[in-house]
Amino acid sequence: MALAIRDVREHDLDAVLALNNAAGRSILALDAAQLRYFYERAEYFRVAEIDGQLAGFLMALRDGGNYDSPNYRWFSEHYESFVYIDRIVIGNAFRRHGLGRILYCDVTSYAEVRVPLLTCEVFLEPRDDVVVLFHGTYGFQEVGQQRMTESGPQVSLLARDLPSYAYVRETWLEHGGLPDEPWLAERQLPVPAATLSSPSQPRRLAGERRS
Repeated sequence: MALAIRDVREHDLDAVLALNNAAGRSILALDAAQLRYFYERAEYFRVAEIDGQLAGFLMALRDGGNYDSPNYRWFSEHYESFVYIDRIVIGNAFRRHGLGRILYCDVTSYAEVRVPLLTCEVFLEPRDDVVVLFHGTYGFQEVGQQRMTESGPQVSLLARDLPSYAYVRETWLEHGGLPDEPWLAERQLPVPAATLSSPSQPRRLAGERRS
């Protein structure tokens, strides 16, 4: 079995959308426009590929964005710096292979050299004890609860401290940024179609904070 974890590519989007919308009630459905938003803006958007077949994906965003999600907004109101896991999906045929833990390890490696906190939420309605247990064993702790909308599901808001960040900040981020290594580089975001005619903005360096 050949496993690859890589940044999403545009030709993956149809397969990602199908995988997302077949995941069941624990994952909110997306349409093509919503998925395009993540493709153009998510700092972390990687897929797991097994023997050339898309098996799963994880999408996460940095703080400071304008993502219109009640859970992302909650974390923005309570924490200055974080990476927010919006969703992780593993295809039915590829479950019980440890892909969830592999993707969580990968996003943790991305986050711990940039921010002090990794965040996400889990649904309490419907409650999935396996998902709750998974996050607990991975070091997440509940920091709040909220109802996503007036009639929406109740969620548990989770955060995991990233102790390595303090060392990285003091050693590199406060002295010019992370080393120029491919595995530390930021994902190269595509230029949104709506801004193709606008002046381009300079890319942030890996680990560089927004102004």
